Amino acid sequence: MRFTSEQHLEDGVLEREFTLGEIPGILWTPASATASAPVPLILVSPPPVGLRRAYPRLVGRALHSAACGYATAAIELPGNGDRPRRPAVAQALADLRRAMGAGEPVSDGIIDALILPLVDEAVPEWQTTLDALLSLPEIGGPVGYSGGVISIGTRLAVVEPRISAAVLFAGSFIPRAMFEEARRVTVPLHVLLQWDDEGNDRQAALDLFDAFGSKEKSLHANMGGHTGVPQYEGDAAARFFDRHLK
Repeated sequence: MRFTSEQHLEDGVLEREFTLGEIPGILWTPASATASAPVPLILVSPPPVGLRRAYPRLVGRALHSAACGYATAAIELPGNGDRPRRPAVAQALADLRRAMGAGEPVSDGIIDALILPLVDEAVPEWQTTLDALLSLPEIGGPVGYSGGVISIGTRLAVVEPRISAAVLFAGSFIPRAMFEEARRVTVPLHVLLQWDDEGNDRQAALDLFDAFGSKEKSLHANMGGHTGVPQYEGDAAARFFDRHLK
């Protein structure tokens, strides 16, 4: 992990950009984080729009988490930002937009081509990043995960034993294969669903929630579109992480 820049934000929060091989990312640590008092970590997965575009939302969540005593990290998803484009996924995205523009159902083939390669690439990158972050003296466990694409969070919760709890954002297309993986998820879950999320399948999100094998799981559904998550849901997510990471 190589840090490429740093700046101090409000309340002494340290923001550092880093690269890990070809993976760019950002780490935020509260002023309380020291080698003698390492803090828990929350992995924040951005939407697939690029770190720069998502930065205002990510930094807001990071500052909120820092106020609660957590470090936060985000990485650029494969094919996003300045990372090399993936032609097959670009074609799937074009097919998705064509189907939606024509008012046609989005086929399983389009969803699989769009989401599954992203999951296959992003999850190992998150695990590599987690290795590097936990080697820093000011960061300890436990570790939480927060964000979408929900299939990435589902896979990571299955294969990564260091994830103790997860906040998942239901708002992306879900391949059928993920429902079987969801049955193997056992960590506590806090799932957010926007009831009027345009272009996404509400019933699929409800079915995925039902499939999760976790003994503790809660679904927070709010009226509104994709970007209309109420601000108070951040407080609810913080309380969830406090129960499981402290």
